[in-house]
Amino acid sequence: MANKLHLLMRKSLIFALLVTMSSAMAQERMLIDKVIAKVGTETILLSDVESQYSYASEQAGYADPAVKCQVMQSLIGQKLIVHHAKLDSIEVLDEEIESNLDYRIDQVLRQMNGDEEFFEEYYGMPVKEMRENLREDLQQQMLAERMQMKILNEVSITPKEVKKFYNSIPVDSIPYLNAEVELKELVVKPEVNDVERAASLSKIVKLRNQIINKEAEFEELARKFSDDPGSGAQGGNLGYAERGTFVPEFEATAYSLEKGEVSEPIETEFGFHILQLLDRRGNKINIRHILIKSEITSADLDLAKSKLDTLKAQIEREEITFSEAIKKHGYEKVPSYNNNGFLQNPNTGKTLFQTSELPSEIYFATEDTEVGEMTSPLEYPFPTGETYYRIIKLISKSKPHKASLEEDYAKIQLYAKESKKNEYFSNWLEEKFQNTFIKIESGYLACPDLDELING
Repeated sequence: MANKLHLLMRKSLIFALLVTMSSAMAQERMLIDKVIAKVGTETILLSDVESQYSYASEQAGYADPAVKCQVMQSLIGQKLIVHHAKLDSIEVLDEEIESNLDYRIDQVLRQMNGDEEFFEEYYGMPVKEMRENLREDLQQQMLAERMQMKILNEVSITPKEVKKFYNSIPVDSIPYLNAEVELKELVVKPEVNDVERAASLSKIVKLRNQIINKEAEFEELARKFSDDPGSGAQGGNLGYAERGTFVPEFEATAYSLEKGEVSEPIETEFGFHILQLLDRRGNKINIRHILIKSEITSADLDLAKSKLDTLKAQIEREEITFSEAIKKHGYEKVPSYNNNGFLQNPNTGKTLFQTSELPSEIYFATEDTEVGEMTSPLEYPFPTGETYYRIIKLISKSKPHKASLEEDYAKIQLYAKESKKNEYFSNWLEEKFQNTFIKIESGYLACPDLDELING
């Protein structure tokens, strides 16, 4: 029973994710609807099951009747949690729902350059109607998540339980852990020289003059000359955006413009821009821009590497610490800058990396490095296309080994706690299944596993 309930829990979480923008917008409510199941005070509609089943079949590329039972199981699991969330006075404020709706719809509109007409054509309903259709499903999803969080927050684990969990693992099943490293980085951004900066400014001024003098259209020049490939292909159009979307210098200018006005050239960390306001809707604006980047020369790159070499030598001579060098000379826009230089593993959120998780250039640069040593300056290709430079310092390194309580207590504690959470939640679900009124309309769906869960 517990295993089936755990499977039900996992399926509930997976199918709950279908109550998102893409799935909800892909399905239309059936014209004829009826209640086909009750879970406590909650109801499940025919359209709830059929629309999610239709979506799941569409994603899989074929229809599998067994999936309909999985959909029903997930909905019953979710409604069970929602029912008890309401009994426990769990709340989701209207403001939270509205904020979540805003975020989801804005994400979709941003991909459509803010075109609400295209949104309506694509999804078959205007934005306002979509918000109304999503609101109840979203509220229930948030209630279920909050209730599950409350339940699992009650779980704690003692050192004795961690040891018992570890000792319960068969000896031949104890995992073999790869070598792990902890790294810091000092990143330097190459600076544009004055000659190239002046050339970029001159180019953007000429483009602006062509627009002001009506010698060329903004859209045409953006397609030809903008160094922002994404918006350039759209004639410079960045779509509708709200405050906080752009860097401060860009945003201050954008919100100061009148409709149709072309700005004076401004400079940001990306280069020089001219902006034109296309439309304003309350706190949102639709802006387009042309970006001209200043070229970084080979001499600029050499200066950045030379700066890092000098800093490395100063650190080795203990004239400055690695942390001080980061704060005084490091590039502020990389995540490590505010983490005292520590690189964060995107897979775990921790500062430890298995060597297999390291980018190849860092792995080879640190393979023979001793703890406490630094690499030579390494190229650091940025997602935006620029090349920065960094030195890496090896903070700690472990050898490949079998997991043990002595060396890997934190990891084993995490696994043990997750195992206890799963068991705790399965027991909670089993208890609620036994004590909650659940009824499915006879003749609608034959699901042996579901019948066994409900009827014991």
